[in-house]
Amino acid sequence: MEPQQPPRKNASLLTVAKAVFWSFLGIRRKSDMQSDVVKITPMQVIVMGVIGAAIFVASLITFVHFVTSK
Repeated sequence: MEPQQPPRKNASLLTVAKAVFWSFLGIRRKSDMQSDVVKITPMQVIVMGVIGAAIFVASLITFVHFVTSK
């Protein structure tokens, strides 16, 4: 008989956003990473990563537009 695992807690949107943000910077504490592994699903990371990348690219485009416009 298999031992039952405790139910997986879903991570909040803020938790996933912080994890992806710190991953973009390449800075992450091991203890935070280990706790996120239990809470965050791969789909949450993928979706938040795509959203974060889109916001980053849009920010760069906006910044360049304002700097180069006369």
